[in-house]
Amino acid sequence: MIWCAKGPYTVFDIETTGMSPVYDRIVELAAVRISCDGSLEHFSTLVNPGFHIPERATNIHNITDFMVKDAPFFEDIAQDFHNFIAGSTLVAHNARFDLSFIQESFHRGGFPVWQGSTMDSLRLARDTYPGLPSYSLQNLRQHFKLATAPGMNPHRAAADVEWTRQLLEILLTAVYNAAGCNNLNQ
Repeated sequence: MIWCAKGPYTVFDIETTGMSPVYDRIVELAAVRISCDGSLEHFSTLVNPGFHIPERATNIHNITDFMVKDAPFFEDIAQDFHNFIAGSTLVAHNARFDLSFIQESFHRGGFPVWQGSTMDSLRLARDTYPGLPSYSLQNLRQHFKLATAPGMNPHRAAADVEWTRQLLEILLTAVYNAAGCNNLNQ
């Protein structure tokens, strides 16, 4: 996996109370850090949004008020997450959405916003495999036959992170193969 050596990468995903990073909040955050040697470190937590999770959001991710009532607030895990992602390239599927919530949450909690590099697996998939009927993570999961283990449910952060990690491997391998990269100096 030559692409790992260009890392580290941190693939992350969030679940939220809605679509607005200003008015809504994160209710789940998961990430996997891929080191340059290919080893993985995981970060995952439910997050208490501080208010009722709307039913329309719960219908998507199945996270309830009861599940987050004893979870930490974002401010309680922000420093740990900031340390976890430090020095890596952040990767998300539809990165603009996820990163906007992370940035707003860091800012709201008085933490430094992310200044590092980011990569969008959605855009990378469109550029690398043009012409697919859909680039949603769930359709790409089916198209590329990404591995699924028991308990991996769509629209839960840890499962979506794992599928995005698998997708990233496929995409970056294709990019490096297309470029004819056979060693790290290319």
